[in-house]
Amino acid sequence: MDVQKAKQIVRAFDRKSKPSDDDIFMVTEALSFLISELKDPKDMLYLGGIYYEMKEFDLARKYYEMSAEYDFEPAHACLGYIYYYGRTGDPDYEKAFLHFEKSAEQGNLQSAYKVADMYKNGYYVPKDYAKYVQIIEELWPKVEKVQYTEEPFPEVATRLAAIRAKQGKTEEAIDLYLRAKSFLEQRIQYHPFFGNFSIMKWLIRDLYELMPLDEDNMDFYDLYEVLKNPCTVTFYFKNKPYDVVSGIEDGTLVISFDGKYYRDIDDFMQQGTIGDEAISSRAHQSLLLCGKTGLNRRLP
Repeated sequence: MDVQKAKQIVRAFDRKSKPSDDDIFMVTEALSFLISELKDPKDMLYLGGIYYEMKEFDLARKYYEMSAEYDFEPAHACLGYIYYYGRTGDPDYEKAFLHFEKSAEQGNLQSAYKVADMYKNGYYVPKDYAKYVQIIEELWPKVEKVQYTEEPFPEVATRLAAIRAKQGKTEEAIDLYLRAKSFLEQRIQYHPFFGNFSIMKWLIRDLYELMPLDEDNMDFYDLYEVLKNPCTVTFYFKNKPYDVVSGIEDGTLVISFDGKYYRDIDDFMQQGTIGDEAISSRAHQSLLLCGKTGLNRRLP
């Protein structure tokens, strides 16, 4: 392998929406070669990101730290997440805060709202809800009109929605949650990263604490709310009916869909398929949820 060939492999990987295991092996080899030859922190960050999405967090941290040694701003943001969530052990809030703060000072909006979270929760820094609100209020005008799906509109909007709900501004909070939901649906379609599903799940939880679920007018991600209790939901895709069944098996809620079983709602939302295509990639289309029925029996 030479530098030109390695770069070709990386460019080809960039164009793949569903890389195979062989594709991932080839790109990790190519990036490892480029790192050894060129010492480019962007390549280090890229390789760390691939390992992060694979949940190989020790390897992700290794390459993020290599990139951060060059004081590459995005690497500090990524290390903040590693340490904040304890991806490689217990959370280290001091390291998380220092990395997020360094990244935020260079204009990273994701790091800025994580700094805000740390003030809200009192992680490493003294708990300061007013500081949290100030940061989120200052971030909102910067993200309100963004268009690219990877920009942090839903992350900031949901935080602002919770602030508005606490202020008693329920209608404004609901509007923010619904806007964030629509934005996040588009992001998941193109980037089914496990963290995006987590944001959607928490968003749905908080939204339906403020308003009732209209079972006659549901959409796909409302299943996070509906499937929490045993039931059957039918939807149509291309005029074909599909049943999603939530039931109790040995005291645990499990999901059955299209002849397959899923260990929980998260597993179904992230791994569910119609044919060989992820169901999340179809969620933006007209999946018509047409009914919910109670289910009091055990799954067969």
